[in-house]
Amino acid sequence: MEAVKPYVLRRFKTGDEEWVIRKHGELYAAEYGWNHEFEELVSNIMSAFITSFDKKREQSWIAELNGEIVGSIFVASESETVAKVRLLLVDPKARGLGLGSHLVDECISFARNAGYKKLVLWTNSVLIEARHIYKKKGFILAAEEKHHSFGKDLVGETWEYYFGNSSVKHGC
Repeated sequence: MEAVKPYVLRRFKTGDEEWVIRKHGELYAAEYGWNHEFEELVSNIMSAFITSFDKKREQSWIAELNGEIVGSIFVASESETVAKVRLLLVDPKARGLGLGSHLVDECISFARNAGYKKLVLWTNSVLIEARHIYKKKGFILAAEEKHHSFGKDLVGETWEYYFGNSSVKHGC
């Protein structure tokens, strides 16, 4: 029997956009020293997701703990065969509960059921905890690129997860 989780997952609703943008900006500034450019990127991602949302091909999850939002993740359509994981965030007060792992599982399951062949994501090497989750779930580091963004010198990473009859297979 699966243990009862202290958090609940629900779909994105009106008003969540502000939390996702603000919390990303606050946490990444506090934890990594990133500037306003990151919050602007998150805002652009949210705007594109809301504007072009296709409920058959895209989805979102918001996590709540005691009625307070503590996490988010999104799956956006990149193409007919490729989906993209966007905006994984777990508030520090909910870390250590397995929430990040659960959110990534939801994305993998949704993308598989939606018929995608590949799930991709872009992150940065300094995001150690997120990278650990991706690797544990079967994502493979496909590319790295040095860049200067958000006021910092960073190494961007593209991770990929393959479904079905692709040359690389992963189970979940």
